[in-house]
Amino acid sequence: MLAAAFFKGMGLGGSLIVAIGSQNAYLLRQALKREFVLSCVAICVLCDVVLIGAGVAGMGALITEAPALLLLIKIAGAAFLGWYGWRAARSALQPGSMQAGAETGAADRRTVLAAMLAFSLLNPHVYLDTVVLLGSIGGQQTGMGRWYFAAGAMLASLLWFSSLGFGARYLTPVFARPRAWQVLDVVIALVMWSLAISLFL
Repeated sequence: MLAAAFFKGMGLGGSLIVAIGSQNAYLLRQALKREFVLSCVAICVLCDVVLIGAGVAGMGALITEAPALLLLIKIAGAAFLGWYGWRAARSALQPGSMQAGAETGAADRRTVLAAMLAFSLLNPHVYLDTVVLLGSIGGQQTGMGRWYFAAGAMLASLLWFSSLGFGARYLTPVFARPRAWQVLDVVIALVMWSLAISLFL
């Protein structure tokens, strides 16, 4: 029974995390640039672990009862996603300015990690998926089952973000061409803007 809860959490958690989103898009971009990949992966996993644990512990029910808090998170998230989408669109107009593994023009650690934290915590979908959805389903498990469920979802997060962050280097030959970076930036811009709009639909 505990094993069933664990694999249920792993399956559901994995299906939610793998979906294309702002967090995944930014991590992929940093992984292709080979900038602070380990730190970015650690932030993604740690945020998920904390949010999943909080949701299973009961915070999911608390957030659903505080619509004003959720609205503030939506406004902040939409503003941030819109701004980063604009940055990606602007970068797409200068595809030759960035190359995979290039040392020149690299961002500083503080800027990259601050952005990774923002993508991990300022997107309301993160709370709806981890805290509310996983929290509510995990909370329905009996006894220690809820924590086995949470552990499965946390493992799915670790496996996915590690694979995305450290597996992206195999795409380096593709992104040796400026056109590939241009396409990636256009996709990222569209993802950011669509997510920002979807927050209020």
